[in-house]
Amino acid sequence: MRSRKEGGEAMSDYPKIRDLDGVYFRVERGGRYEAICWSDLTDEEREQMGDGMPTEWWRSMALIMTRQLRHIGDELGIVFESDEED
Repeated sequence: MRSRKEGGEAMSDYPKIRDLDGVYFRVERGGRYEAICWSDLTDEEREQMGDGMPTEWWRSMALIMTRQLRHIGDELGIVFESDEED
């Protein structure tokens, strides 16, 4: 597991690194370039990475994220259960 530190202090303004989706981007953080997963990027970083990308790129990202979300749900046995009655 990777840890993000700068000057001995954790870089708390970034999301916790989980490496869940497997789609990595080269991002500059703390003066260094790092390979960061899409889901571990900040909202601002995601907006920058996705800015100007074609529809097909977004479709591909949606399919990848859907597969990963289902995989995580399957592995952890997570199923949404509504409190509403049918």
